[in-house]
Amino acid sequence: MFNFETITFKFFKDQIVSVEAFKANDFDFMQVNIAKQWARDMSGGKFETGAIQKKYLHHKRNAGMQGFVFNTRHLIFSDPRVRQAMVLAFDFNWTNNSLFFGQYEQSYSYFSNSIYAAPGLPSQGELALLLPFKEQLPKEIFTTSLTPVSTAQKGDLRRNLRKAKKLLDQAGWRFVDGALRNDKGEPFIFEIMLASSSFERVMAPYVRNLEKLGIQASYRTIDVTLYIRNMRAFDYDMTVYVFGQSQSPGNEQRDIWSSEAAGQEGSRNYAGVNNEVVDALVDKIIYANTQEELTTACRALDRVLWYGYYVVPNWFAPAHRVVYWNKFQRPKQEPLYYAPFDALMTWWFK
Repeated sequence: MFNFETITFKFFKDQIVSVEAFKANDFDFMQVNIAKQWARDMSGGKFETGAIQKKYLHHKRNAGMQGFVFNTRHLIFSDPRVRQAMVLAFDFNWTNNSLFFGQYEQSYSYFSNSIYAAPGLPSQGELALLLPFKEQLPKEIFTTSLTPVSTAQKGDLRRNLRKAKKLLDQAGWRFVDGALRNDKGEPFIFEIMLASSSFERVMAPYVRNLEKLGIQASYRTIDVTLYIRNMRAFDYDMTVYVFGQSQSPGNEQRDIWSSEAAGQEGSRNYAGVNNEVVDALVDKIIYANTQEELTTACRALDRVLWYGYYVVPNWFAPAHRVVYWNKFQRPKQEPLYYAPFDALMTWWFK
């Protein structure tokens, strides 16, 4: 590692400018985070001749969970059936193909892309942790594997919205006088708080799908300073957040999921998870003595969070997208867990 004598970092306020500077050979290596730039801007003669290399660097980093986060402290989102209905209204396949050029995978776990993602049905070890709470848990935890909502086939979205309507009916929300209303006649209205206007194009079709259910959703991009303040104070109905995870989950899980953190301003329990079973499983993660115990506890927690419907699952990238001028040699085998610049530190000049 560390085969370069001097490394210079260049910072750009405008990402469009940085792309053009890279293509003009102002610097040598760049990670690309925007799918549109990767698909449309990283092309041309230099790429065709091989002067510039465009590569996916695959990895096994824990992707965690990105999603539209329900603030379950608010009464409107207190019923899991309502949250499940809203999960069913998100069209991942259209979003990925139409907006992201098919570059992402659908989030399938709170520990996506890692060994901690719960596979199939619960193992014996997981059942030992979950069965003492069986009466408090949804039956799907024991009968159904973690399966993302699919809209891959024609008619899937329509079927999902019909199922969502039934769930809303069961939760006491019915279409009356041109809007979805509860037993008190109050309409289903909420706002999605955003920190970046780039997410508005994602929210627009989701809001249209919610409208088909009678839900009146709106979205608003606010100043970053105000956004941070609102996040710390849990002052929002719904927001977008990435619950990042390490390769060895531990006591940070308390800050993200515990009942205590749900009432503590400044914590990362943005969903307001207040669940005795989650608290018990978080303790099992923190006090695990072996890798097997840690994996089992994480997978059990994964199932409880998934079927608690605390977020509308989004997507993740299983590879780093990088471009670089063709002046480097690379090891034949990439590491399993690394960031793009970690990989660069193992390269050398030709």
